[in-house]
Amino acid sequence: MDLQLIKTFLEVAATGSFGAAAGRLFVTQSAVSLRIQRLEDQLGRPLFERTKAGVVLTAAGREFRGFATMILRNWEQARQRVSALDERARTLAIGAESTLWPRFGFRWIDRLREGHPELEIRAVLAEPDGLVQMALSGEVQVMLTHGPLDRPGLHSERLIEEQLVMVCPWPEATVESVAPAYTLVDWGPEFLRFHEAALPGLANPRLTLSDGAMAAWFLRSRPCAAYIPTRLAHASLETGQLFAVQDAPGFSLVSWAVWREDTDEELRSVAARALADTLSLVREDASEVMEQL
Repeated sequence: MDLQLIKTFLEVAATGSFGAAAGRLFVTQSAVSLRIQRLEDQLGRPLFERTKAGVVLTAAGREFRGFATMILRNWEQARQRVSALDERARTLAIGAESTLWPRFGFRWIDRLREGHPELEIRAVLAEPDGLVQMALSGEVQVMLTHGPLDRPGLHSERLIEEQLVMVCPWPEATVESVAPAYTLVDWGPEFLRFHEAALPGLANPRLTLSDGAMAAWFLRSRPCAAYIPTRLAHASLETGQLFAVQDAPGFSLVSWAVWREDTDEELRSVAARALADTLSLVREDASEVMEQL
């Protein structure tokens, strides 16, 4: 069976859209449709039901989804075992959400390349749902995310906690004064629960940004208020482009590393040591920024 067909099926199932799956796979929507049709022809059953809102799995699709994940996982395990026969070639696949690459991921790669130049590294950027599928299927051995995962075969490790601060381009602002220009940035379920309880007056903003990485850039040139990490706000606060909203409560955002439990022990040990070194650098930076704030 063509693994591309299975990967395409899982992307469509995760996104609920042929178009969104095409974007993640960097192919055309017609290519996605053709792959799904070929897979349905091979299985003899329709896997998706087309609706106006997108696509949903049929009963056959729901049944096949578990097998599809297992097929990819087994293939990745087989590929890793065969590759391991050549001790000179070791590959570490790292996945991360967009907001975690600049702070953790890139530095982690730097440490790995410095200490282990023989190591082959593959870096993947994806949304949380996509990362989960990649981890379960074995496409990545470890991922950086803002939430732990309680799934068989995966182990979540708490990394670091950072502060989110509400900022805006006006000095001496308050939560009440910035309400008309407030933008809600989706920093995950925990943040949204905190936001609903602590800031009921900002419960229905006119603009929501689903990706935190673009929030700091958006705020720099637009009259908006939003929550962003202190590390992203630091430079703009120093130059006077942004100001902290004085009476806005802070929020602690936790970052996690999620490992596949079947990752080669020696490879995981190498990667974990490099990650620990990276965390030390990140903590030093965070401490300096908080002192200056």
